[in-house]
Amino acid sequence: MFYFVKTPNWLQRIFPSMVWKMSALEKKIYLTFDDGPHPKHTSFVLDELKKYNAKATFFCIGNNVRLYPDVYRRIIDEGHSVGNHTFNHLKGRKTNDTVYINDIADAAKYIDSSLFRPPFGSVTKFQARLLQTMTKPYKIIMWTVLSGDFDNNNTKESCLKNVLSKTNNGAIVVFHDSEKAAEKMRYALPAFLNKFSKEGYLFEKITATNVI
Repeated sequence: MFYFVKTPNWLQRIFPSMVWKMSALEKKIYLTFDDGPHPKHTSFVLDELKKYNAKATFFCIGNNVRLYPDVYRRIIDEGHSVGNHTFNHLKGRKTNDTVYINDIADAAKYIDSSLFRPPFGSVTKFQARLLQTMTKPYKIIMWTVLSGDFDNNNTKESCLKNVLSKTNNGAIVVFHDSEKAAEKMRYALPAFLNKFSKEGYLFEKITATNVI
């Protein structure tokens, strides 16, 4: 499985309307979690974040919100932000445009947010334009650093190394609060929070008003 741990500048230039990083003027990191909510793993994440007074952004699958509304409510009640991650975790480039947009609309029935992250980072320019020009447009949030916790060929140690070595001011960092990624995420996240907290970083959530 090939992917960039840190998103290269040339890729950001191809999709300039998407958000790849936040302001680098302050020592702030923007943790994000994809594919939840999950009753066990999202709860673990929330407990860890609370230890550091850290805020994060959870890109939720609509069907999971439907299944676990109490976990979703806890995310919001504890001051984090949420984003739409489709209802069925669809890959945009392999999905009919109408089906894709309708799936996002289905997720929006459960997720009140103008933030959107495409599953797998897979979205066409046409789909992105549709999302960004709706009556209530979406801000498409991508990432600066991928932990690689979703990769079966990745070790938990290399997952931690990915985020420790590539994260800097304004970075949007991706973990997953899912069953597939759980072992690696549970190993890397506490160490990541501890290290950067000791270095004086703040962990902030993404909102519709603070994106670049």
